[in-house]
Amino acid sequence: MNLLMRTLRGRMRRRLLLTYRVDPAVAAEFIPAPFRPQLVDGSAVGGVCLIALTELRPGWVRPRWGITTENAAHRFAVEWDEDEQTRTGVYVIERHSSDLVPVIGGGRFFPGMQRRARFEIEETDSRFHVGMQASDASVSVDVEVSEEWESTLFPTVDDASQFYRDGAIGWSPRRDGKGAEAVELSATRWVVDAARVNEVTSSFFDGLPRGAARIDSVLVMRDLPVTWRRPATARP
Repeated sequence: MNLLMRTLRGRMRRRLLLTYRVDPAVAAEFIPAPFRPQLVDGSAVGGVCLIALTELRPGWVRPRWGITTENAAHRFAVEWDEDEQTRTGVYVIERHSSDLVPVIGGGRFFPGMQRRARFEIEETDSRFHVGMQASDASVSVDVEVSEEWESTLFPTVDDASQFYRDGAIGWSPRRDGKGAEAVELSATRWVVDAARVNEVTSSFFDGLPRGAARIDSVLVMRDLPVTWRRPATARP
């Protein structure tokens, strides 16, 4: 990675974290060594992360020069052994972006290869419909902020929030196909809202063997300044 691009900053205008309960054996087919599925209540945890970013820029650039993008990532929660400890994070199967800059720069100037996609957004303060269409993938979600929490994986919203905060390191395949590269997400403020899934389709999770993946829950995050850095210690 270019030294000047070790840090990216931006504002997470909206983030939808859709969680799937997945058969561990099926999840393991998509996760390369040395990673393995992180299990919760005996199941692997898959997800679709849909992020609207503004002010996205190298860390040394002022916010007024940032770009605005819609982004989607299909991923699995993973763990791996490092320095005689078990670390946790996510392994990203595929990433898509509405902007050419992440598509061109991903895997070259900062971690994470991206493919170009078209996004359709309809949203209010409490309801979000996000559609993503690419040549190789599609997503459509309709979620609504709710005071009620429904999940078979996480007893409370706080449990789900902490699970995602602990898994801040995201691994992606290198552009040259040799191993994986990491980026770590941090936020000075971390606030989540419970939400209800009204409708969701994902070409990736819907394409798994019948019954292997079931939508579990969704979290909503809004208007948070965030930073992505190349971890100093994480090794695949």
